[in-house]
Amino acid sequence: MADDLFKALADPTRRLILDELAERDGQTLFEICTRLITKHGLGSTRQAISQHLAVLEAADLVRTRRQGRYKFHDLNTAPLELIVTRWLKPRTPEDTP
Repeated sequence: MADDLFKALADPTRRLILDELAERDGQTLFEICTRLITKHGLGSTRQAISQHLAVLEAADLVRTRRQGRYKFHDLNTAPLELIVTRWLKPRTPEDTP
């Protein structure tokens, strides 16, 4: 799972998608594409963004739910705890200046 996580975070477009979902969770593919174009000038196709979302889903950073004929994408930050806890050491009073 860690390999999927690092692969997902390695791409700048995928990081922008995560930024957009962090700002406004529960977006459709169309909404994500619109925000990437208007805010970042990113001219990727819906198919390309859909493929990026699939990589993020494989890493469990994005969860997709279906309501009727629409699919909504939600940010899941739980896998990022693996990164944080791996290298984060407990703070002790001696660490603070």
